[in-house]
Amino acid sequence: QIPVGTEIEGMNILGLVLFALVLGVALKKLGQEGEDLIRFFNSFNEATMVLVTWIMWYVPIGIMFLVGSKIVEMEDIVLLVTSLGKYIFASILGHVIHGGIILPLIYFAATRQNPYQHPDAPCFISPLSVSSSATLPSMIKCIEENNGVDKRIS
Repeated sequence: QIPVGTEIEGMNILGLVLFALVLGVALKKLGQEGEDLIRFFNSFNEATMVLVTWIMWYVPIGIMFLVGSKIVEMEDIVLLVTSLGKYIFASILGHVIHGGIILPLIYFAATRQNPYQHPDAPCFISPLSVSSSATLPSMIKCIEENNGVDKRIS
């Protein structure tokens, strides 16, 4: 039997990543001529981070109104509150177990240091309130400022 590939709908992320890597290497090889484009992409990245930070501040308001409109449409509010309460409890319990016990144990096993004394501990709380991708700018800032990680790596 000969395997036949199928076409999958969606974005070609692997191709995009490969193109970005090759473009970065080519720009570095250009030397001074490529520096202008590198500075452009760095400025574009900074502008995108500012936009994501602005969006992050307004998303909770939008979500509140989306959830509020669905709550108004509900007929049995008691069932909603009990189901939502169980979900919230399970979610918080999972976050506490994973973020408060499992991840610190992994950190301790790898570094033999107290994970609760890590300088970035407050930065890891923010993804609990919003999606982790929306808090990427603040995480990058914490990594660069608190840990001294090079901007190119972060």
